Amino acid sequence: MTDVRSDNTPAAAITGAGAGLGRQIAIGLAEQGYRVFGTALSAQEIEDLRQASDGSVRLTIVDVTDDQAVHSWAEQTTGELGDHGLDVLISNAGILTPGPLEVLPLHAIRHEFDVNVFGSLAVINAFLPALRRARGRIVQIGSATGKFPLPFNGPSSASKAALEAFADVYRAELKPFGVHFVIVEPGNMATGGPAATARALQKTAESMTAEQRALYGDAFAAFSATFNSMQNSGLDAATAAARLIQVAQQQPAPIRVPIGPDAEQLMKAVHEQTDEELDALRMRVAGLGT
Repeated sequence: MTDVRSDNTPAAAITGAGAGLGRQIAIGLAEQGYRVFGTALSAQEIEDLRQASDGSVRLTIVDVTDDQAVHSWAEQTTGELGDHGLDVLISNAGILTPGPLEVLPLHAIRHEFDVNVFGSLAVINAFLPALRRARGRIVQIGSATGKFPLPFNGPSSASKAALEAFADVYRAELKPFGVHFVIVEPGNMATGGPAATARALQKTAESMTAEQRALYGDAFAAFSATFNSMQNSGLDAATAAARLIQVAQQQPAPIRVPIGPDAEQLMKAVHEQTDEELDALRMRVAGLGT
């Protein structure tokens, strides 16, 4: 039997809720009384979060690049929500493909866009009917690099920049329906991602040919060391999740919100510095300049 909601208990859906930041957000919203639905990548993630949340978070294995899987998840979730609809959608799923653009295979860059951009669009569009019913809110997890791209982080920076543009468009298109669209721009976060980032950096380094290593090896090694250090010293998962939950509930809805002191400083620089100054800052942040 379908468990149709008959009260005004708020509901949230979160992609990438099986690990890292998404997992912490799911737990935090459940503790505040939300019905929480989310996507995971494995049965182990589902079981771990079921135990951590005392069963209050319901996860489904969904690949956001699979349109049919996304549609089925949204349809099932929407059916359980009933007439009230969905109050909050947090689009969090994402991957990272670091490396020199000359070195990275195009299929890897395409895959990052499939997950980070087209996967996000698929999920948002699938839940829009439920969001309209509740006059709900979409929170897109972007990145400070969407406004301040870094060398050797091109695919991620570009995909997050695309999300910035889509956020502005969605915000305008959905305003007549009372659906708010917020994009958050986190800086460095130690939310479960550092280990995955370190593996991705190592994989790229090991895939280089001798010629590519001669061209980029030293610079990419310096970037990798800096990037790993920044991620490990970033906001802890609990702090980052708590701030994002505040953003999901803040009234009136903000438009874009940097998360973390490093992101706030970079966004300030983007608005105040010249292109030449930003290029120099970009190199310093990436560990490639003084």
